[in-house]
Amino acid sequence: MNGDSLQRYAWLSIAAAVATIALKGIAWRLTGSVGLLSDAVESLVNLAGAVMALAMLSIAERPADEDHAFGHSKAEYFASAFEGALILIAAAGIAFAALDRFVHPEPLERIGAGVAVSVIASAINFGVARVLLSAGRRFLSITLEADAHHLMTDVWTSAGVLVALGAVAATGWNWFDPAIAIVVAANIVWTGVKLLRRSGAGLMDAALTDEEHRVTIAVLNGYRARGLDFHALRTRRAGRRAFVSVHVLVPGVWTVAQAHELCEEIEADIRGALPQATVFTHVEPLEDPVSWHDIDLDRR
Repeated sequence: MNGDSLQRYAWLSIAAAVATIALKGIAWRLTGSVGLLSDAVESLVNLAGAVMALAMLSIAERPADEDHAFGHSKAEYFASAFEGALILIAAAGIAFAALDRFVHPEPLERIGAGVAVSVIASAINFGVARVLLSAGRRFLSITLEADAHHLMTDVWTSAGVLVALGAVAATGWNWFDPAIAIVVAANIVWTGVKLLRRSGAGLMDAALTDEEHRVTIAVLNGYRARGLDFHALRTRRAGRRAFVSVHVLVPGVWTVAQAHELCEEIEADIRGALPQATVFTHVEPLEDPVSWHDIDLDRR
């Protein structure tokens, strides 16, 4: 594993999941709270997600080979989609357990000790989630971002459970426990849906973001001032990698060497503006009308 590998962050997530499973399991056994039980189950889901993240990051970091000339970076979308699905499954499980407790209410015990243990577990999850989110954004890794959001749903679940336990302790109304669990389940559904949408967009070769597109156009516009032109701009993102394809229109009297030198310069400037971008350029004569026949290829 090289120094730039992101797998170390997945191992951190796995360690956090194991620790919180143990802590939340203890909290559930102490109190008998269905909220804490659902919280512990979600930590099991976190562990499965972290293992999946580790597996997909190890694949995504493999170099390009004969069968995968553009690399393996799209593997990250499988991990983020898996995390999104797990979040939705966890939400359904929490809601099911809460509805069952509505039907079969039970008194809670040793609430103070259970709360203390759960707070420690939540603090671990929060700290690890912040580390993963920061790394995901810095390295453009949707896998790490997805794992971070998954851990944050766990934190929100725990917060909701703690509110419910406090309400039960203050009022003696045991129905607060399943009621808050249902609210938390509804809240984390949106996170799962967003992850699934982003994963689907990546697998479908969605274009770069508006901001990345503006950056690319700004680079190209700098060359238009030199009498050149461009069209058929197409972009996509695959995990951490960005792909940009553009047709470069140059004066027909230019030599191949001149056009090649210009394209090398353009590609270098785009790579400088877009981290980990792979740029493809195609040279055409500016004066030839045939060069514009594929103008319908203009894309974002």
